[in-house]
Amino acid sequence: MSNYMQVRSVLAVSLQLGDRVRDFSESTRLLGDLPELDSMAVVTLLMALEEHFGFEVDDDEISADTFETLGSLTRFVEHKIGA
Repeated sequence: MSNYMQVRSVLAVSLQLGDRVRDFSESTRLLGDLPELDSMAVVTLLMALEEHFGFEVDDDEISADTFETLGSLTRFVEHKIGA
Protein backbone atom coordinates (compact mmCIF):
# COMPACT_ATOMS: atom_id res chain seq x y z
CA MET A 1 0.00 0.00 0.00
CA SER A 2 1.39 3.43 -0.90
CA ASN A 3 2.30 5.99 1.73
CA TYR A 4 -0.57 8.18 0.49
CA MET A 5 -3.09 5.38 0.98
CA GLN A 6 -1.71 4.60 4.44
CA VAL A 7 -1.87 8.27 5.50
CA ARG A 8 -5.42 8.48 4.18
CA SER A 9 -6.35 5.35 6.11
CA VAL A 10 -4.82 6.65 9.36
CA LEU A 11 -6.65 9.95 8.83
CA ALA A 12 -9.95 8.13 8.32
CA VAL A 13 -9.59 6.02 11.44
CA SER A 14 -8.19 8.80 13.67
CA LEU A 15 -10.93 11.26 12.78
CA GLN A 16 -13.65 8.63 12.35
CA LEU A 17 -14.36 9.77 8.80
CA GLY A 18 -15.53 6.41 7.53
CA ASP A 19 -16.11 6.10 3.79
CA ARG A 20 -15.86 9.87 3.24
CA VAL A 21 -12.13 9.50 2.59
CA ARG A 22 -12.81 7.60 -0.64
CA ASP A 23 -13.48 10.96 -2.27
CA PHE A 24 -10.29 12.51 -0.87
CA SER A 25 -7.36 13.25 -3.16
CA GLU A 26 -3.92 14.69 -2.55
CA SER A 27 -5.37 18.17 -3.09
CA THR A 28 -8.16 17.71 -0.54
CA ARG A 29 -7.87 20.56 1.95
CA LEU A 30 -7.74 19.49 5.57
CA LEU A 31 -6.99 22.15 8.18
CA GLY A 32 -9.75 24.74 8.17
CA ASP A 33 -11.90 22.79 5.71
CA LEU A 34 -12.38 19.51 7.55
CA PRO A 35 -14.47 20.22 10.68
CA GLU A 36 -13.22 17.08 12.41
CA LEU A 37 -9.62 18.32 12.26
CA ASP A 38 -9.48 20.67 15.23
CA SER A 39 -6.47 21.27 17.49
CA MET A 40 -7.12 18.18 19.60
CA ALA A 41 -7.60 16.05 16.51
CA VAL A 42 -4.24 17.25 15.15
CA VAL A 43 -2.57 15.79 18.23
CA THR A 44 -4.52 12.55 17.90
CA LEU A 45 -3.66 12.29 14.21
CA LEU A 46 0.04 12.95 14.82
CA MET A 47 0.14 10.27 17.49
CA ALA A 48 -1.57 7.80 15.17
CA LEU A 49 0.88 8.60 12.34
CA GLU A 50 3.84 8.22 14.70
CA GLU A 51 2.59 4.84 15.84
CA HIS A 52 1.69 3.61 12.35
CA PHE A 53 4.90 4.68 10.63
CA GLY A 54 7.31 4.41 13.58
CA PHE A 55 8.65 7.96 13.81
CA GLU A 56 8.52 10.80 16.32
CA VAL A 57 7.49 14.41 15.68
CA ASP A 58 9.07 17.26 17.62
CA ASP A 59 6.91 20.28 18.46
CA ASP A 60 9.02 22.55 16.27
CA GLU A 61 8.34 20.36 13.21
CA ILE A 62 4.60 21.03 13.27
CA SER A 63 3.08 23.81 11.20
CA ALA A 64 -0.27 24.57 9.63
CA ASP A 65 1.33 23.97 6.20
CA THR A 66 1.79 20.31 7.11
CA PHE A 67 -1.98 19.90 7.46
CA GLU A 68 -3.02 22.08 4.51
CA THR A 69 -3.86 19.16 2.22
CA LEU A 70 -3.74 15.39 2.28
CA GLY A 71 -0.80 15.65 -0.11
CA SER A 72 1.19 17.96 2.18
CA LEU A 73 0.53 15.63 5.11
CA THR A 74 1.70 12.66 3.03
CA ARG A 75 4.88 14.53 2.02
CA PHE A 76 5.55 15.32 5.69
CA VAL A 77 5.21 11.61 6.58
CA GLU A 78 7.45 10.60 3.68
CA HIS A 79 10.06 13.09 4.85
CA LYS A 80 9.90 11.65 8.37
CA ILE A 81 10.30 8.05 7.20
CA GLY A 82 12.96 8.96 4.66
CA ALA A 83 10.96 7.76 1.67
